[in-house]
Amino acid sequence: MSGMASDHNTSSQEEYVPHYLQKEDPFASKLSTEADIVAGFYLTVIGILSTLGNGYVIFMSSKRKKKLRPAEIMTVNLAVCDLGISVVGKPFSIISFFCHRWMFGWIGCRWYGWAGFFFGCGSLITMTAVSLDRYLKICHLSYGTWLKRHHAFICLAIIWAYATFWATVPFAGVGSYAPEPFGTSCTLDWWLAQASVAGQVFVLSILFFCLLLPTAVIVFSYVKIILKVKSSTKEVAHYDTRIQNSHILEMKLTKVAMLICAGFLIAWIPYAVVSVWSAFGQPDSVPIQFSVVPTLLAKSAAMYNPIIYQVIDCKFACCRSGGLKAKNSLKKSR
Repeated sequence: MSGMASDHNTSSQEEYVPHYLQKEDPFASKLSTEADIVAGFYLTVIGILSTLGNGYVIFMSSKRKKKLRPAEIMTVNLAVCDLGISVVGKPFSIISFFCHRWMFGWIGCRWYGWAGFFFGCGSLITMTAVSLDRYLKICHLSYGTWLKRHHAFICLAIIWAYATFWATVPFAGVGSYAPEPFGTSCTLDWWLAQASVAGQVFVLSILFFCLLLPTAVIVFSYVKIILKVKSSTKEVAHYDTRIQNSHILEMKLTKVAMLICAGFLIAWIPYAVVSVWSAFGQPDSVPIQFSVVPTLLAKSAAMYNPIIYQVIDCKFACCRSGGLKAKNSLKKSR
């Protein structure tokens, strides 16, 4: 009986045909025309806000590039990744949604999938590096003092190399990029896990190195930071005023980083869950109308960060103006 069951499972796995290899057009939209138009307008708004917001962050940072702290260099890199997603990727999907089908063929599909995965992986690894930087600066003050600008640039080179490697691996024949089930977007070929053991190894490797491991590092870093903050008041009080002020600034930067990571993970985790279910669940068990919602939510992640930067900048501006007024009044009194 067990042998018959295993033969049945093997045969069903061999008989499974992913949606993009079936007889119907893989690039034709499976959504209604009205749903495609709504999704197109939604992505247009997201794309414009993200492009303007991240472009503004990069422009303002370029004006003070020699004064950027290592953590700020990392957030600029995050803005570059978000801008890349908006400029390189979103126009393809916006046009396709309005045209009610994917308009750029298999070459455009693979390019779009590569660009989305490259910049998305770059964003997550950048946030992982930021979380480690925050962990060292807050939990290990003596170690955090030696982290300089050139260390940040070395870290950037590692981040881009890491993202390039994992985004390009599918082109080496290990995996692939394929259209989404709803037809008007492309992504990693998660459905390879339904076809072979090699496909399962590919999908599991992507999940571990490009999602689970970075997320675990981020969670570990911020949990340790939260625990440290509760007991750090007495420890920091023993240092001089300059170090105390620096510690306060590092804590504010840490709050920004935590908000950015939380927004990114909230946007991407639903998409990751649906992708894993598509890869290892029952074939075609995720309804097409349901699969498009996490995809659109993930595409909105690039819009959140400039809003967070702007809110924090306003707070810092208020603090700086208050500090300047206090200094001026002190000078006048003297």
